[in-house]
Amino acid sequence: MKRAFTSLVGAVIEAWQELRVHRTRVLLSLIGVAVAVCSLTTVVALGGIVQQANQELSERQSGRPASLFVSAYSNQGTAIDSATMDATWAETLARYDITYGSRVMQTTQAVPFTTGVVDVQTQAVDQPYGEMHRVRLTEGEWFTADDAAGLAPALVVNQIFWERLGSPELRTHPTVELGAQGGKPGTTAVIVGVYPVASYETDPAMFMLADQLSAMTAARPSAAVQDPYGGGGGSTQYEMWVPPAISEQLMEVVKRDFTSALATPGGGTGDVQVDVYRQDYAQYGDDPFLVTKLVVGGIAVLVLLLGALGLVNIALVTVKQRVREIGIRRSFGATAGRVFFSVMMESVVATIAAGAAGVIASVLLVQNPWTMDLIGQGLVSDFPPFPAEAAVLGLVAATAVGALAGLLPALVAVRVKVIDAIRY
Repeated sequence: MKRAFTSLVGAVIEAWQELRVHRTRVLLSLIGVAVAVCSLTTVVALGGIVQQANQELSERQSGRPASLFVSAYSNQGTAIDSATMDATWAETLARYDITYGSRVMQTTQAVPFTTGVVDVQTQAVDQPYGEMHRVRLTEGEWFTADDAAGLAPALVVNQIFWERLGSPELRTHPTVELGAQGGKPGTTAVIVGVYPVASYETDPAMFMLADQLSAMTAARPSAAVQDPYGGGGGSTQYEMWVPPAISEQLMEVVKRDFTSALATPGGGTGDVQVDVYRQDYAQYGDDPFLVTKLVVGGIAVLVLLLGALGLVNIALVTVKQRVREIGIRRSFGATAGRVFFSVMMESVVATIAAGAAGVIASVLLVQNPWTMDLIGQGLVSDFPPFPAEAAVLGLVAATAVGALAGLLPALVAVRVKVIDAIRY
């Protein structure tokens, strides 16, 4: 064991010395390897950022895995009592210790701007909704417990809404009037946060807390909630974010509990139709980002193969130029195995050094704030750290390329005979 270790260390030292002797030629041959490893590592790391962007976009639209949605309908054509639905919902969250659950109500609120009064699309939600849907803010903050306890309703508005107000500083607690009609004053609300909009959005929109909308509705009928489904299905959507491992089991028990709680006296559970379903991107069990991973992997392999081909060509030329040197070593008793291992280790040591340089360059490139802004395009709020697997992959790929690129030249070197040294 000790002898093998000593031989390995000696071979590495010898290979490093040979690289120093031929450093100009080696440097030229390794530029392509360093670029290939840097490209490979960068592609894999950027693929992770793209996947994170796609995942966050999906979670903003349909919730994080696993998001369960609950809806109830009466088979008799009568409306489901909203108070009973809310009470059953609250009881379900408490019974199963579900931290992230939210009601979602759609409505419009009349808001006066300098250009006139506009009916603004409004989503009334509970505080956990922001975390469940990765709501990203550019100014201020999402709803807090203090906002829920405040006398004035709190609003989180989009960028268009905020700019139409003149982009006031949020630390000044800007306010707007909701629902002012016919000269009658509306409800004063405070803006606490601003969220960005997509390039295709042109209308103002906002979030408010569901309990505060309910209080406004009770005091002012014009603030009544609209049915997001166009009637017949109740006006409130209920959703919860639970661990995917228990989602299937939880769907069954939640459906059972709601069916039992909403059953009409004398009619039984058959009078109510309760649906519990998933809408998040991971509901089908397949990897939704498989295509992205395959494309990234294919590009990475292609880049690596191009670098390996360049290194093999240069390594073969190098061995041809060292025939005299290798022949002399054979004349002094160097075995075929020693020559083979020596030439092989030269390639491996060189590519490991080039791979390390390529990985360092990749880290500096990917973790650059300018690169993150360019790739993220404002879609990524939780930028993943530079993936360790990408760095390890780069070093392993460099070692493998060195071994493969050194294999053919090493075989050529083994065939060199003492007489060849005289000819050259």
